[in-house]
Amino acid sequence: MAPLIEAVAAQRDRDAFRQLFQAFAPKVKAYAIKQGMLEHAEELVQEVMVNVWRRAAQFDREKAAASTWLFAIARNARIDLLRKLGRSSQETQVETDYLWSLPGSDEPTGAFQQAVIVRNIRQSLGDLPQEQRDVIAKVYLEDKSHQRVAEELSLPLGTVKSRVRLALQKLKVILQEREKAV
Repeated sequence: MAPLIEAVAAQRDRDAFRQLFQAFAPKVKAYAIKQGMLEHAEELVQEVMVNVWRRAAQFDREKAAASTWLFAIARNARIDLLRKLGRSSQETQVETDYLWSLPGSDEPTGAFQQAVIVRNIRQSLGDLPQEQRDVIAKVYLEDKSHQRVAEELSLPLGTVKSRVRLALQKLKVILQEREKAV
């Protein structure tokens, strides 16, 4: 994917941009939906891809994988959209920034590193309280919305969101501790 971004930057290559759009637009849309922005997912995709076109020259494959760079743009565009909609990003933001810093599969060792990280995350899930583990599994492993999880577990939506937020915070600490131990 990095060569496509570089082609957009150097030559304003529309075919390269079309390929980027086809590869990343569905992923950005899924990210928006997982973050509770179902009704604004398409708008976010458009904003992100316009920013990719405009900022392609700022991409540096030495600093980040293409996917990491693109999802940083998505995260920032999401925050901007939340501000525009009058909602605070802190109110709805789930602490998943560390997941976007995963090595991309377009890096030589990316697939292996991703597999190790995913294994560590799965092992760390066992350290969470059962109620947090349940909502994390439903939201991230079963790809269900917070609303759907709330309905399935007969819980208020706010409780589900709180459990997800707390679980992600705990996972982040657990993973950082495991990383230090290595």
